[in-house]
Amino acid sequence: MADSLKVGLVGAGGIAHPHVAAWQLLGAEVHVFSLDGQAEFAKRYGIAEASELDELIGDCDVIDVCVPTYAHDRVVMDAAAAKRHVVCEKPLSLTHNRAQAMIDACRTAGVQLYPGQVVRYFAQYAAARDAVAAGRIGEPAVLRLSRRGAAPASDWFADPARSGGVLVDQMIHDFDFARWIAGSVASVYAKVIVRGRLATAYVVLTHGSGALSHITGGWGPPSTVFATAFRVSGSRGELSYSSSARSALRWDAPALREGGGMLLPTDFAPPFVAELREFAAAFRGGPAPRVTAEDSLAALDIALAAVQSASSGQPVSPKDVS
Repeated sequence: MADSLKVGLVGAGGIAHPHVAAWQLLGAEVHVFSLDGQAEFAKRYGIAEASELDELIGDCDVIDVCVPTYAHDRVVMDAAAAKRHVVCEKPLSLTHNRAQAMIDACRTAGVQLYPGQVVRYFAQYAAARDAVAAGRIGEPAVLRLSRRGAAPASDWFADPARSGGVLVDQMIHDFDFARWIAGSVASVYAKVIVRGRLATAYVVLTHGSGALSHITGGWGPPSTVFATAFRVSGSRGELSYSSSARSALRWDAPALREGGGMLLPTDFAPPFVAELREFAAAFRGGPAPRVTAEDSLAALDIALAAVQSASSGQPVSPKDVS
C-alpha cells in the first residue's frame, strides 16, 4: 500500500483519472496541479489543489506526470531538481536525447523514475510473459500484436510534433511488450496511413534473437471499439489472447504432453493499481518494478525508428535514432 506517500499529480486530462483512482485505492494522499480542469478534477476526487507546479513539487514525495507528452521533460526535470521520485506516463518524451536527459537527471539526483508502460500490468500480458519465461512455448519465434481504438479527442494527439502520432503514442505499448517477450530489436520496418485524425500502421520488428514481431495499430472514428490481441508462437507451443473474445490467455502446446489450455493470471488487480503498487513499494526501498525507465526509452527508440522507416520506406535500427 501507499498510505504513507504524498503524491503530486500533474495534469487533469484523460490519463490522470485512472492514476488518481489507483493512488486512492492504494491509500496515498493525492494533490493536483493542472493548467486545465484542475478545480473540477480536485472536486470530483476530493483531493487538494496546488496553486503552482513548484508548490506541488515542494509539498509531495512523489510526482506523477500526466500532462501531454510534449510537456513531460520540464516537469520531470523540475521534480528531479527537487529530489522527488517520479512516475511519468509513456512515452517519456518525443526524442531519445530528451528522454535520456530525463533519466540522467533523476539518476544524478538520486531519485527513482518509473514509466507508465501499463500494458506490462494487464493480467493476460503479464501471464504471457511469465509463461514464456517458464519455457512453456519454447523459444519465441513469431509475435502478432494488435491494438486499435477511437482517435483521441484532444487536438494535440493529432499533431505528431506534440504526440508522436499513433506509432509513438499508442503502439509504444506493443513495442514494449514485444521487446519484453522476444528481446532487443535490431531493425524496424513500418508503413503508416494517416487521414486527418485517423491512422493505421503496420510495423515489423526483427529481434536480435531472429524472432519477428508483426504489430498493427490504429486510431479510428469515434465509434471504434477499443480492442487488443496478441499471439506468441514459439518452438514448442503458442500463447494467444483477444480482448474481443473476453477470454483468458490461451496456451496451445500440441508438441507437449500437457496439450495446452487456459492460463490463469496470478494477479487480478486492476492494471493501474498493480503498476502504481509496484512503484510505491520501490519508492520505499522494496523490490525493483518489472519495468524501468530504460525499458521505456528502448520502446521509444523502437517507435522513433518506426517513424523514420515509415518516412523513408527503409528498415531503421533503433540504435540510429536521436
